[in-house]
Amino acid sequence: MNVADKLKQATSPLFTFELLPPLKGKGIDAIYKAIDPLLAFNPSYINMTYHSAEVVYKTLADGKIEKRTVKKRPGSVALAAAIKYKYNIEVVPHVICSGFNQEETENILIDFHFLDIHNLLVLRGDPPKGMRVFQPKEDGHEHTLGLMSQINNMNNGRYLDENLKNPEKTTFSMGVAGYPEKHMEAPNMVSDMKYLKQKVENGAEYIVSQMFFDTQKYIDFVHQCRKEGILVPIVPGIKPIASMNDIKVLPQIFNIDLPEELVVELKKCTTNDEARQVGIEWCIKQSKELIAFGVPSLHYYTLGESDNIQKICKAVF
Repeated sequence: MNVADKLKQATSPLFTFELLPPLKGKGIDAIYKAIDPLLAFNPSYINMTYHSAEVVYKTLADGKIEKRTVKKRPGSVALAAAIKYKYNIEVVPHVICSGFNQEETENILIDFHFLDIHNLLVLRGDPPKGMRVFQPKEDGHEHTLGLMSQINNMNNGRYLDENLKNPEKTTFSMGVAGYPEKHMEAPNMVSDMKYLKQKVENGAEYIVSQMFFDTQKYIDFVHQCRKEGILVPIVPGIKPIASMNDIKVLPQIFNIDLPEELVVELKKCTTNDEARQVGIEWCIKQSKELIAFGVPSLHYYTLGESDNIQKICKAVF
């Protein structure tokens, strides 16, 4: 079943979460270890992030600096398939513009089609590490809309090679990201909302929000979307604070605010364990507020660890 249909038919909030592939050299058991404790809460689907290659510089023995391109988290396609068929749970892999040209994207989509994985979260992706401005790979997509158009073309049987005979139509369903506090590159919220509406008009069947820590900002975002005629389900994405450093890192990386009440509690912490407990309690509070508001689902960003998500789910579901 498409994720969009699951969301529309849900009679109570669904539970879903996101995983990221392990670093190169690590095994798949870490993924299973994160998933297993959460099976008791009946996840409706699991998101799997996708990562482009990064440029790194290594100093050689002779003092010269060598430029290398490495993929630190490979295996997204294989992991999505492994999860789907081990657990019989729908998997939603991320598909991104960053680091891929159109042919590479088409081949990835063909792999997903062969594996009977048809739900996708379509994203532009972040700029390459060390760069402030996003630059697509040559013959790649600059924006999510271009990537969505390529997926729509494949759904209509149009591939990059126009000479294919009787090409098979794919059946992908697309979700996209939304930003309750505005995308960091958008000049203003009005502009960001117009772009989000274009994504829905181009085939997005639901929206997953960027993380937020002030529930009211999500509620205001939903009201604004509805006012603009964006009527698809809007899933709140939630990340529990996991360490003392999050108070500095999260606002910088994701361009989000932390409520003063949360900041005050985090500043009292002297260890990461204490900060993690504050994060669990705040996330439980947020989850209950969102359920009261009437969300179709609660989507948790795990970063590959699920002990805190398990504690939250016990208090919420």
